[in-house]
Amino acid sequence: MKKTGSQVTIAIDGPAGSGKSTVARRVAEKLGLLYLDSGAMYRAVTLLALQEGLAADSPKLIDRVETCHIEFTDNGSTILLNTEDVSAQIRTPAVNRLVADVAKIPEIRREIVKHQQRIGAEGSIIAEGRDLTTIVFPNADFKFYLDASVTERAKRRLAELHAQNEDATLAAVEAEIRERDEKDTTREHSPLRTAPDAIVVDTTDKTIEEVVDLLMTRVCANEG
Repeated sequence: MKKTGSQVTIAIDGPAGSGKSTVARRVAEKLGLLYLDSGAMYRAVTLLALQEGLAADSPKLIDRVETCHIEFTDNGSTILLNTEDVSAQIRTPAVNRLVADVAKIPEIRREIVKHQQRIGAEGSIIAEGRDLTTIVFPNADFKFYLDASVTERAKRRLAELHAQNEDATLAAVEAEIRERDEKDTTREHSPLRTAPDAIVVDTTDKTIEEVVDLLMTRVCANEG
């Protein structure tokens, strides 16, 4: 792998359903890196807002984000909010509905970026999200942008919901994804976009294993 023996940062961006979370987790396992799920951090803040009855743009919530402690353990599989394991709580429908509104608040994004950069400075990581290659780690050693058609991403999300015994239709999920894409790409602060030096991977017709192999080939090309 490039920069053997030294700290390595791999950053992955892309829209919801592009496969970046699963791919990043598997690459992290193969390379022994910490997996940083940036979306989980915004979800943790959203959970905090729900627990304390605060609006997404509440000054008090912004203050709480400045002082709260967000950490990953177990190679990134567990997220702690003020030492409490909230890995399951941040995946609830209530958090799903509010997280985009929380994530678009500039002051919250600035504080979360600080948290992410702190974690990145502590050791080698693979991080995924929507502004990792452009804002959080602009000097990452490897940058990837994963994408897929809206219909394919909706099918993947629908399968996840059905696996959780939640009722949903493909049309409804597709509409939700289009709305999320609109919010992510048009927000004023840190919008989702492709970094000029990122390697773009269309995952529409690829299996997770194929995408993982592609990234591993790129990252390990200069090994030794």
